[in-house]
Amino acid sequence: MRSAECGIGNGGPAKGRSIHGVLRQSQVRSAESRKPIPCGRLDHVVSQEAASGIRGAAGPIGVLIANTGTPDAPAARAVRRYLREFLSDPQVVDLPRPLWWPILNLFILPFRPLRSARLYAKIWTQAGSPLLVTARKQAAGLEARLRGSLGRPVRVTVGMRYGRPALGEAIAELLGAGCARILLMPLFPQYSGATTGSVIAAVQQEIAGLQSTIELASVIHYHDEAAYIRALTHSVREVWNREGEPDRLLVSFHGLPERRAAAGDPYRAHCEETARLLAAELELSLDRWRIAYQSRFGPGEWLKPYADQMLREWAAGGVGTVDVICPGFSADCLETLEEITIRHRAMFLRAGGRRFRYIPALNDRADHVEALCGIALRRLRGWLTDRASTGGS
Repeated sequence: MRSAECGIGNGGPAKGRSIHGVLRQSQVRSAESRKPIPCGRLDHVVSQEAASGIRGAAGPIGVLIANTGTPDAPAARAVRRYLREFLSDPQVVDLPRPLWWPILNLFILPFRPLRSARLYAKIWTQAGSPLLVTARKQAAGLEARLRGSLGRPVRVTVGMRYGRPALGEAIAELLGAGCARILLMPLFPQYSGATTGSVIAAVQQEIAGLQSTIELASVIHYHDEAAYIRALTHSVREVWNREGEPDRLLVSFHGLPERRAAAGDPYRAHCEETARLLAAELELSLDRWRIAYQSRFGPGEWLKPYADQMLREWAAGGVGTVDVICPGFSADCLETLEEITIRHRAMFLRAGGRRFRYIPALNDRADHVEALCGIALRRLRGWLTDRASTGGS
């Protein structure tokens, strides 16, 4: 299982096509010609019909940025509705349904929503959920940059895997705007079947039920994208230049059940590579930083080391000042604003630490949006090349 709002957890590959297989490919193929189109870490996910009717289309290009989701309000009823959808996804909880149904409906949903609602209330803003507010800003910034780079209409919208705005609503919005090609961008830098895989599977299902001719492609991961690593590095250095460096930097990622990693989910390897690249850019020796995993939920072994245990050990061992960064979260949410900033900070100080700082997620920083724009352009360039070669205007 994984904890609620925008974290990562267990889950297998997306239904139908194996996304783990996609990760082992180095090129994609167009829907009609099957000629390779080099595009790094991007791959076609679905093409509902032959793309010949799309080549040269004059409509806008659609981009759907996706995240896990958020309840509509910090209230028990809204949280219960969100958790029911979230925890009913087999990609999130892979227990047999006859076993999981009574656990979910008799032991979790009657009690957890009230507790979770109180946590959400601590981070809720006047504008609403921090995750959704940031996602809309990211979409607006990305749309402006793509329009400026492409010199043609682009529509960027937000869809959530659970809760609202739903993925189906986002797809309908893009279709209503005349988009025949949609680039899906799950904002999870490190791939896991429970996040990117689940989003792709859900979008595939939505597309399959439509009569429209749609070509869909997806960004699978961008954990080692140079511009993404630079944005993370800049966010850390800005804090350090302003307030000084800590004794240690903890690079914390959402947890994943160990059995999922053992089954082939590449999430741990992606997290480790992101952390290594960030530390290298910051020129940190190994005694100045560590990777850890947070937000474990339920029984069983999760990826280690655990963030809470490491922070306690550091404080007890005389580490006085700690900074924590969470590169797996593209936007601040419950796991960063409440779990890390409030609970883990209090725990570290109680254990003897002197100062605890959370370095915010990249959110709608200009360098973050620019990195996302570069990732999108690399995939869209293939579409635009196809369009130009067929004489599209």
